[in-house]
Amino acid sequence: MIRKVKVGIIGCGNISSIYLKNCTETFGVLEVAAVADLIPERAQEKAQEYGVPKACTVDELLADPEIELVLNLTIPKAHTEVNLAALNAGKHVYVEKPLAVTREDGRKVISLAREKNLMVGCAPDTFLGGGIQTCCKLIEDGWIGRPVAATAFMTCRGHESWHPDPEFYYELGGGPMFDMGPYYLTALIAMMGPVRRVTGSAQKTFAQRVITSAPKYGKLIDVEVPTHVAGVLDFENGAVATIVTSFDIWSAQLPRIEIYGSEGTLSVPDPNSFGGPVFVRRGGASEWSEIPLTHGFSENSRGIGAADMAFAVQSGRAHRANGDMAYHVLDIMHAIQDSSESGRHIELESSCDKPAPFPLGMTADKLD
Repeated sequence: MIRKVKVGIIGCGNISSIYLKNCTETFGVLEVAAVADLIPERAQEKAQEYGVPKACTVDELLADPEIELVLNLTIPKAHTEVNLAALNAGKHVYVEKPLAVTREDGRKVISLAREKNLMVGCAPDTFLGGGIQTCCKLIEDGWIGRPVAATAFMTCRGHESWHPDPEFYYELGGGPMFDMGPYYLTALIAMMGPVRRVTGSAQKTFAQRVITSAPKYGKLIDVEVPTHVAGVLDFENGAVATIVTSFDIWSAQLPRIEIYGSEGTLSVPDPNSFGGPVFVRRGGASEWSEIPLTHGFSENSRGIGAADMAFAVQSGRAHRANGDMAYHVLDIMHAIQDSSESGRHIELESSCDKPAPFPLGMTADKLD
């Protein structure tokens, strides 16, 4: 019999609201028992808003014996410290992307979890939404034949015009590849499997950025990371993909993701969303056909990866948004920059299994 898994959320910033909403209203397998933040008022505000029984310190949350799973929603450079602390406290951990800032830290997290027989999960879980799951099914069912190539584009002018605290987007662990790349890379892996080799170019276009959002309007940000990153990915299945992520582009008319197969082309929806639309144009067809979504969870369902993990904790099966895939994504992102700096291809040491697709008819109270 499936029971509720008690969750503690660490980090009550901008992204926490949708997690709290879904974890308290949508996914019945999760029970949010406590929230914590370095700013106590933030935690108290979120606890009151979402009916969470306890707002506390991080140490108090980790010491609570009833909490089984920690949801780590801190900024990227704090991910490893919190991940390791949660694992050392005997908790499973699900972390916002990326898994860690460095490969070394990512390996530490995965190694400690295995040593303690605990699970690590990692965002993004958008690939579990109806849009990408429909694309996975279309590929598996042979609608476009064998995937031979793909393109992926994430272009914008950065986040300093709207985010209240945008500095971390330009610090170590930020930038367009580490911020948005995980959505695109995870979606590509979900559809086509792991990558074996990477080539890339990266540049830091502007040394400083100016915040134009409240409450820090006019503050200068020193840029520490590349803000325009282009990569070529050679997949283990033989497909070749091109990916561009940029915080330097005012506007573009590029597709989000397209998969080019031996029998046709698949137009994939925004991997930062859970829904559609999904289009297919088979070889010889005169126009695109929109495909109805075959799976649910087409609304903002952040937290579904943690819910899937909570079911897996109880059944012993593998969970889908897992640490091995998250580390493979981290490895790919670093390899693109390594390639740019060294001027050579980078053969990846990491790999992962393509995550199991959701069966048809999945509901929030049964993700098995």
